[in-house]
Amino acid sequence: MSTGAPKTSTQFLFRLFRDVLPIARDEIGRWTSRALLIPDPVLRAQALQSLKLKRFHADGGCVYAAVNRDFTPQLVRLIVALQTISDYLDNLCDRCDVYDADDFFLLHNAMREAVRPAARLTNYYELRGNLDDGGYLEALVTTCQKELRGLSGYQTVQPHVEWLVERYSELQVYKHIEPKLRTKRLTDWWDKYKDAYPNLHWWEFAAATGSTLGMFAMFLAATENVDAETGERLFQTYFPWIGGLHILLDYLIDLDEDDVAGDYNFVQCYAEKHYARERIGWFVTESERHVESLVPQPRIHRDVIQGLLGMYLSDEKVRKQVEVKQTRRLVLRSGPLAWMYFGACVLYRKIR
Repeated sequence: MSTGAPKTSTQFLFRLFRDVLPIARDEIGRWTSRALLIPDPVLRAQALQSLKLKRFHADGGCVYAAVNRDFTPQLVRLIVALQTISDYLDNLCDRCDVYDADDFFLLHNAMREAVRPAARLTNYYELRGNLDDGGYLEALVTTCQKELRGLSGYQTVQPHVEWLVERYSELQVYKHIEPKLRTKRLTDWWDKYKDAYPNLHWWEFAAATGSTLGMFAMFLAATENVDAETGERLFQTYFPWIGGLHILLDYLIDLDEDDVAGDYNFVQCYAEKHYARERIGWFVTESERHVESLVPQPRIHRDVIQGLLGMYLSDEKVRKQVEVKQTRRLVLRSGPLAWMYFGACVLYRKIR
């Protein structure tokens, strides 16, 4: 374990606000400047919109960069670049009136190649008429590849990262095709994995595949010579538990918004709102239980769980939804650490 790791959650938050978030802000600014130069107007608009409206995804992912001080700048560059690819591709699939599964698959080769340091790049826009982004997406991919080559333990965790990226990419294909086909494709997909995850509903599995946090946790582990057993335990902690908690909370606070827009929302798959709250509480419990098996750095992963509760349940959208607001009891139930993160997330929204 890095000797520079924060010893307390307070030290972790201090380092996050003082050292990490300013670097993340600079990286977002750099990619925004690059996005402004994209020749194609549609691609430019979607790149800029994703950077502006989804910036907190990258900021949140960069919490892992606060742990190993020797790798803070490198992890920030890597995490911001990969999360920016994710958010940009999500916009291209969700906001351009396209329902072509082959196109979505090809676009997500960018994610696949980004986590394979030796991969040759493909033409991501081939099925969109070879649109010109001025090298924007390729630059994001090669930034990830370059930073990954500097992580000594990456080879050990790379199979887990690739698995997570593949499942993430499949989700993006299935949830963006023609609306009337989505549930059937998603449940057919689930049939291949339900025996491995018998306690989950199909939409909980799908939600867990939508998180990038497991990838980022693997990147942190790869800053040192991680062994295969530790990598496996870390994978089983994030998938499906912390990853599932992450995306279920994300969908929970967007219930009203998605209902108005007609967007697919996995929390709507629960028959009753109280059952959704119970299941999310169960994901908290399972996440905490699995974190205790992690050696040598359980603290950051405990902090991530409490940080997720604080980040999502402090959102202004929660206050406006009576049924969702009751979920804030999870913060009260989780104790002082969760309360501290709730307050820190309120502060983050004021200063970002």
